[in-house]
Amino acid sequence: MEVVPAWVPAVGFTLLPHAGGFLGRNITKREIPTWYETLQKPSWRPPNWVFAPVWGTLYTSMGYGSYLVWKELGGFNEKSVVPLGLYAGNLALNWAWTPIFFGAHKMGWGLVTLLLTTGTAAATTASWYNINKTAAYLMVPYLAWLSLASALNFRIWKDNRNKRKPE
Repeated sequence: MEVVPAWVPAVGFTLLPHAGGFLGRNITKREIPTWYETLQKPSWRPPNWVFAPVWGTLYTSMGYGSYLVWKELGGFNEKSVVPLGLYAGNLALNWAWTPIFFGAHKMGWGLVTLLLTTGTAAATTASWYNINKTAAYLMVPYLAWLSLASALNFRIWKDNRNKRKPE
């Protein structure tokens, strides 16, 4: 039986969150110039170029945190169901936001998705804290960014919800 090198799970868990980012990238690239740029946005919004490196950093951080939890609990087993299940749910919600907000132009549903994402991220962080404090701390920047993203999504929805869709 061939043993998997120890670095393989670390790399796999660290890269996993990026999968949704890569899938959503095409939608975002298509919709920024044709739709997003037409929306009214608050003056405090970060410039577009900031989002990719921030998300790349956050995905790497949370992915490595999930690896630390997985390793600490001895892999996928009964003890890891809740902390890694919350994380999986969080990733699914995170990945769903781009097709909802950018793809379907559903700003209100995007906000609902972001608020659910923030809630599951907070629950994930709390569940990780007693397992591996470093993993929980790696989620803190993600929680902060989700707060900013939620405020931005709310403001964009509020300022553009009555805007007529182009024919």
